[in-house]
Amino acid sequence: MFTGLVEETGEILEVREGPFLGVRILAKKVLEDLRVGDSVAVDGVCLTAVAVDGEGFWVELAQETLGRTAPTWRVGHRPNLERALRVGDRLGGHLVTGHVDGVAELVGIREAPGARDYFFRPPREYARYIAEKGSVTLNGVSLTVAGLEGEAFFVTLIPHTLAVTNLGGLRVGDRVNLEVDLIARYLERLLGRA
Repeated sequence: MFTGLVEETGEILEVREGPFLGVRILAKKVLEDLRVGDSVAVDGVCLTAVAVDGEGFWVELAQETLGRTAPTWRVGHRPNLERALRVGDRLGGHLVTGHVDGVAELVGIREAPGARDYFFRPPREYARYIAEKGSVTLNGVSLTVAGLEGEAFFVTLIPHTLAVTNLGGLRVGDRVNLEVDLIARYLERLLGRA
């Protein structure tokens, strides 16, 4: 489990093709106590550290992960990073599993007083889980849905979020990893059985 509060942005240094896609990520903060076998949210994707050295760590991605996530697994990309939540940690964002549901497309940016509104179009099958003032995770960042407009939803990003995550570098047409609210999915399942 994660909180959606990004600890740092890393940098993809190397990518190796094979039965799994191997990715080496430069990091500082997340390396403080990272061990082989630990979970790390990389742009919101829960991945296992398979090797750790003084500058970064390696993860491996299966085809299922590659097919469900944004196409950003390339050298030079700066992913948002967060270590797994520990019992007793503060939960400042919301409960994030790191199990990406799909990819949302950035369809517009609007200036707002002291911030910017970013409009995203989610995959149609996940739109029903996105509610105004509800939680959503984009590239591993816990955000509040500010509103719904047509097939899109928007989030308001403050300067701090734009500066410390990779969301500030997005352009219209870019795609991001989307995880809808865990509680909404379970409620639908439970109510569907009633």
